Amino acid sequence: MADEDRTRDGSRAGDEPAARPASHRPRSVAGLNHRALRRLARSRQRRLWALEGVGAVVCLVVLVAYLGTRSGPDSGDGTIGGSGGVPAGAARPTGLPGADGRTSEAGPALPGLRPRQRPPSPDPSPSTSPPAAETAKPSAPLLSVTRAEVPAEVDLTAVGTRDWMHWGLRGGNSTVRKSAGSGEIVDGGGKGRRIGWDGNQEVVRWSDGAPDRWDRGSSDGVYTCGVGNGFSLTVAGSGAPRTVQVYAGIWMARGRLDVRLSTGGPVSTLRLEDPYTSQSAQFVIRFAAPKDARLVVTWTVEKVFTEHCGNVGLQAVALR
Repeated sequence: MADEDRTRDGSRAGDEPAARPASHRPRSVAGLNHRALRRLARSRQRRLWALEGVGAVVCLVVLVAYLGTRSGPDSGDGTIGGSGGVPAGAARPTGLPGADGRTSEAGPALPGLRPRQRPPSPDPSPSTSPPAAETAKPSAPLLSVTRAEVPAEVDLTAVGTRDWMHWGLRGGNSTVRKSAGSGEIVDGGGKGRRIGWDGNQEVVRWSDGAPDRWDRGSSDGVYTCGVGNGFSLTVAGSGAPRTVQVYAGIWMARGRLDVRLSTGGPVSTLRLEDPYTSQSAQFVIRFAAPKDARLVVTWTVEKVFTEHCGNVGLQAVALR
């Protein structure tokens, strides 16, 4: 009985370790593993920080070296990407760039100068001879003629600041002039009988005329019929550029405007034609002539398209 009891007690004693739950056995081992893991994680973090620090230092060194090569003087070997962006094989200019982007005549670039720096200018030596006097060049004759549409209303006071003339206000022989004008416009007559009429397509007005002081809108003018008939005008030269505006028209005819200088030279010619009805134009003449010379303008009938008085007409002339 005693042996049996001992045998049972021995069996229970031998079976006791196997009967414990597994969760109770590794308590001290599990605690040790957590500490080791923390130490391992801290060690890995320190190594990572060290690698990042080394990488940052390497990048800083590369950046400093790159900036040093960019800020240095040009090597002059002409490779692409060098200072100044000069392509391979392109010759560098010997002068310094000017303010407008072109090479100036300041001479060759000096070593050590930064872009757009210039070497100091030498002190100018005093001049021993007086400067040469400038000789005035005589003004060359100028003459040009263009044609434009006539405005619906023309203010002769505004466009004729020096002088102006108007025809036909009181019949074929009636004229009105700028009261305080220069008198440079001269009516030279012309072939054919002048007839007054009041049917112009455009109107003119003025506020400084004589003998009629003002007019708020006149459609009057004069005309003359037949091939070869027309008007002749002259404008005195003053040595300065002048602009003459001739307001003229045609009815079932072709008109020819000839402009020349009394000093000679080519004749400028313009034509205006309408075989069916009337048409008007503003002839703009720009000229320059000496004081003893004149601008000569003729406006004549070159061709008619009707037996009933194909004509050219004249309304006004202004000078400024």
